Amino acid sequence: MGAVVSCIQSIFRTIGNCLMAIVHAIGAACTAVINAIVALFDIVISCLTCGRGGSRRRGMKTRTRHTTSRV
Repeated sequence: MGAVVSCIQSIFRTIGNCLMAIVHAIGAACTAVINAIVALFDIVISCLTCGRGGSRRRGMKTRTRHTTSRV
């Protein structure tokens, strides 16, 4: 009797894992579509503002110097 219950539990666990994989795939697809739309708007806005209005700042290179001291 214990083998039957274990088999049924395994079947339900497999069905649950399959459903969760489908949900994760749908979520990943939605995330990819939204990221693509955001990237498209970023390109259009950057093009319309000649690259001055985006979140990426160009031309502001700062150099940092790391020094180590010998003790």
